[in-house]
Formats: sequence, C-alpha cells, structure tokens
Amino acid sequence: MTSSEEDHFRIFFLPFMAPGHMIPTMDMARLFATRGIKSTIVTTPANTAFFTETIQLHSPNPGLEIDLLTMQFPYEAAGLPEGCENADSLNSPEMFYRFFKAIDLLQHPFENLLEKFQPDCLIADHFVHWANSVAGKFGIPCLIFHGSSYFSQCITNNLLRYEPYKNLSSDSDTFVVPGDFPDEIKFTKSELSPYDKKEGPEFLIELMDKVEDATRASYGVIMNSFYELESGYADYYEKVMGFKHWHIAPFSLHFDEGDNIEADHRGKKASIDVNECKRWLDEKQDDSVLYVCLGSMSNVSDDQLHEIAIALEALGQNFILVVIVRREDTKEWVPQGFETRGLIIRGWAPQPMILNHRGVGGFVTHCGWNSILEGVVAGVPMVTWPHHAEQFYNEKLVTNVLKIGIQVGATKWVPRVGEHDILISNKQILNAMSRLLIGEEAQDMRRRAREFKKMAMKAISQGGSSWSHLNALVKELKAHKR
Repeated sequence: MTSSEEDHFRIFFLPFMAPGHMIPTMDMARLFATRGIKSTIVTTPANTAFFTETIQLHSPNPGLEIDLLTMQFPYEAAGLPEGCENADSLNSPEMFYRFFKAIDLLQHPFENLLEKFQPDCLIADHFVHWANSVAGKFGIPCLIFHGSSYFSQCITNNLLRYEPYKNLSSDSDTFVVPGDFPDEIKFTKSELSPYDKKEGPEFLIELMDKVEDATRASYGVIMNSFYELESGYADYYEKVMGFKHWHIAPFSLHFDEGDNIEADHRGKKASIDVNECKRWLDEKQDDSVLYVCLGSMSNVSDDQLHEIAIALEALGQNFILVVIVRREDTKEWVPQGFETRGLIIRGWAPQPMILNHRGVGGFVTHCGWNSILEGVVAGVPMVTWPHHAEQFYNEKLVTNVLKIGIQVGATKWVPRVGEHDILISNKQILNAMSRLLIGEEAQDMRRRAREFKKMAMKAISQGGSSWSHLNALVKELKAHKR
C-alpha cells in the first residue's frame, strides 16, 4: 500500500432519521473532515435538507471533503405515508413500529452502497442495530454513535441489571440506583423509561436488546460528551460496563465561533429571521432573557402551553418561547398581550445562536442531550423539564451532579405521541423560572455553568481531552486499515 493510499481514508456515517440524531452526525462528519478524512453521510431523500446547506458551506474549503449519498426510503413496504422518513413526522405508536420496520428494510440498499464505494470505516447510530453486522461483511470496523450522556448509559445499565424498582409499593416511591457511582442518584418508578422497566411494546424491548448486543459487538463507541463534564461516569462506562469508547465532543463547539454562520445552519431552516432574532436580543440587558424550548419531538398540549404562558406573564422577564407546530396553530393558549415582552418562534429555532447571546440568562429545556450540551457550552443554567427517552436521567445529571439546573417538577414519563393527562401547573413553572433567574442560588448556578463552558472549550482545544481522543481514534483507524 502506497503512502497516498494510506492517507486516503473514507468514513460512511449512517444516522438515525430524527433531528436530534442527524444534527450531531453532521457535526461529526465535519469534525472528521477537519482531520483530512473524506466524510460521507448516507440518508434518504426527504432528509437531505438537514445536511445539504451545511455541506455547501464547506464546499469552497480546500481539503475538506464531505458528501451525501441517498437511499430510497421503503415507506410503502413498511406501511407508511409517502414522505414519512423522519421520526418527527410520526403521530401514533403504530407509525413508530412501522418506521423501525422501514429502518430494517434499508439494510440491503445500504449493503449495496458499501459494496460500491468501499469505505474504510462505518460510524452508525446505535438505533441502526444491523450496521455492525453489515460492516463485518465488508471487513471494515463499525463504530456506534451514542447521542446521549455517559451518565444516562450507566443509569440504564444498572436499572436493567439490578431492577431496583421491582419491590416498590407505588410508582411515586423513591429508590437509589445501585452501583459504585460517584453520586447517590435517586428516582421514582414513574420517571423511568418503559424499556428500562421491561414494559411497553414488545418490538421496542426487542429492538433495545438488539441495540445492546450490536454495541457490545462493535469496534467501539463514540460519545457526544467530554471527559470533564462526567468523568466518573465515563470511567464507569469503560471500567465497569466494559465499553471501548471515545469522547470527542462537544461537536457543536468546534463550529460555533465568529459570526455563528455554522450554528445558524444546523438542522432545519429557522422559522424566524436569524438577524431579526439577534437584533431583538441585542436590545436586552445581559442575562435578562429566558429561553424556553421543549424540543422538536415533545408532546406538549395547548393546555400546557397556556400554563407556560401564564408563568411567563407572572415572571415579568423578557423571553423567547419556541412552539413546535404540528397542527393548525391556534391562539387559544396565548393570553392577551402576551407577545409584547417576548418572541414566540413557531417552528425551528436557531438555538445555539440564542443560547450563546449575552442577553440569555436561563434555558427551560426538555433535557434532550443535544440541548443540554448546547446549554453547557453556552454557560447557561437550566430549568429541567424531561418528557421521555432518557431525559429524566439527563435531568439528574444537570440538577444533582453538575448543579446547574432547577427541576420544574415533572415526575411522570410522557409518551411521544397520543393523549395524556400530565400537566405542570403555572405555579410550579413560575417557581422554577424565578429560582433560575433571581437571587443568590441563581448566581451560584450561573457561576458553575460558566465554569463548565470553560471546561468544554479546553476539552476541544489542542491537547484537551476531546481533542486527544479524536486524534487517537483517527490514528487507530488508519493503523487498522494498514
């Protein structure tokens, strides 16, 4: 093998088709491209918009190779409507089942792409459980991308292993998660993911078992985290749970410098003019604006939005409220005159730009891992409002371990779709918002949050923990090829 053949290295990236998974995959592809690796993202036609604009921003840069390949999405074979190629378009449990069926049907067309292009490595989202076996057919290493925290992975592992919730008398009883963790972590049964209680749809339990098996059989795991943020849990993940891993994040921090042009093009096109949003923030005092965004896939009712609006009115602070529109947008939840002191963004928000603005002093978040990391790297304390997935676990990291957040008071895991009767009162919301923005407790949290911001920047800088892990991984993969 010649030196030029050794230096030419190509990685295929296979994301799960949901906003919170595709955005960090795009960041990863850019990050590896900065190390001289050709990065190819494989997706389906309806999802190309998540990637094309960012790729075009990089196209003039010499030596930075990022491209996109598409596979037809088998919506008809899976029983889905045409164009339903992303998890944020699913509106029933049955559609979730069919969506994962469609993901499984992508295995054969993906194998055809691997055979045609012969990449040197595959980085696949953990939900694509068949990726490791496919990579094995072509003799290339498969790295699994886990878009969540070390902390949540450790919690899930020990819940499944020890089942500490089994003998509780009620769902509201508190228990301590077993394991030699650096902190005492408490939950109630109602906060746990159904999978972690071995409840819920059978297909989901089977899927998560396949995910676990594939992850353990893979070459290793890439984590969107940095060592200083959760060092004790990164060590536990390796030494106790036995996973080979690399923490190479925060991904977004590599690209959120200067005029934030990179941050402004992450994910979907913003539903508000970004410059208009900046001008509005520029007029506000430092740390005076509360940013409220409960994620692109949270199941938030009009009644809940009304309670949020009442709390924001009573708080008397400037605010930005993001409302994800999936239905005819009505004004039923908006009190009269509500928008005079704030911005309501109906759709996709330029979140990194907002969080990094000097005017923003707090973040009400659903505790999705991308959002938490974006809050951490911006140095902004948080009101935590988990809904589903591993979000209740991420909440404990923010409030109990890092101590940069206040819990809103959510106590029950909420399904992604369908009706539910879970409602957080405006009084609870107002209390959490006030504690986050006003008083000595708020100042302490803001001080700690800014320390973590410094740690994050140090981690990606030359010689930092994430910088070193990325370089070590690239070196190891190239040696594996030789």
